[in-house]
Amino acid sequence: MPNTLQQTLITIEAAMIAVHAAIEEGHRLGVPVSAAIVDPSLTLVAFGKADGATPHSVDTSRAKANTAASTRRPTGWMGNDLAIPIPLATSGRLTNIRGGAPIAIDAVVVGAIGVAGGTPEQDETIAAAVIERLATPQA
Repeated sequence: MPNTLQQTLITIEAAMIAVHAAIEEGHRLGVPVSAAIVDPSLTLVAFGKADGATPHSVDTSRAKANTAASTRRPTGWMGNDLAIPIPLATSGRLTNIRGGAPIAIDAVVVGAIGVAGGTPEQDETIAAAVIERLATPQA
């Protein structure tokens, strides 16, 4: 049995691109957002808060990113049996509010994004746009 584990992680460069893309997409929609990028171990890699974003969006964006990274699924899927207990059991570090999405490269989850500041639908739309942008090769 091996004594080590190798893991592929999102780079700071890709994480910063994601943060900038989220803030730009929010601006395009007229929504000042906060965007957090974490790696699969829930370590914060990059964060940005648009001018005018609400103070609580800082923590919420991180919780959304944490949830998407740890479950490897976009946030918003939990039923009532988990949606309330999970945030309580984790002191708010996880959430079921839409706006979090895993970031995968070659089908391997390398991190996750959490977007907060708009409605859950707007945050989800922004996160999906960022995932699409990361999947598109840059010229």
